[in-house]
Amino acid sequence: MREKSGNRASLCATALLPWALLGASPAIAQDMTTSLIDIHQGSPVSDKARGLGDGGYELQTGSRVSFNQWYQTNWVDTHVDLMTQITQDTGILWGFGTGEQGEKYRIAPSLKLGFLTQLHPSANSILSLSFTTTFGGKLSEKPCQADYGDLGTLSVNCRLAAGEMAPEETLKYLANAKPESQHLWLNYRVTF
Repeated sequence: MREKSGNRASLCATALLPWALLGASPAIAQDMTTSLIDIHQGSPVSDKARGLGDGGYELQTGSRVSFNQWYQTNWVDTHVDLMTQITQDTGILWGFGTGEQGEKYRIAPSLKLGFLTQLHPSANSILSLSFTTTFGGKLSEKPCQADYGDLGTLSVNCRLAAGEMAPEETLKYLANAKPESQHLWLNYRVTF
């Protein structure tokens, strides 16, 4: 029995350590609440991946190859945003993105961290400031292996394989996009 309660105390102390480092007292840390702010699917990077699927080309045999098949996914990048309230006027913003993957692209998972604070310049006004930064979430396009007959099978940008550009030159145009990584909001509200 003692060993279990000792582990529980150790676990509790470990869980409260980050809040103590942030300047919150253990009593405040125990009373902190976490709230769901937003859940949504998709992002500008996810939209860019979908846009890569537009178009196609014809093979020498005359059959059409659509890009759409390579840029479809069963799971769209999903983002969850949360806030942990530290004091009445201060909170930590955090969240994550699941990422997504198709046959010829990948969006890496992401982590969001930030803070929110507010001031009360007068009895009927609130000035709030929030800042978030996102780590990860990069879009990377994968190359194809294309058969160029006498030249052999070469690595090439799938979308440019049928063009006049040399296969090795097309690799420069593989999509690599990062999400917007930082957001700063300043809001002033007056109630009449």
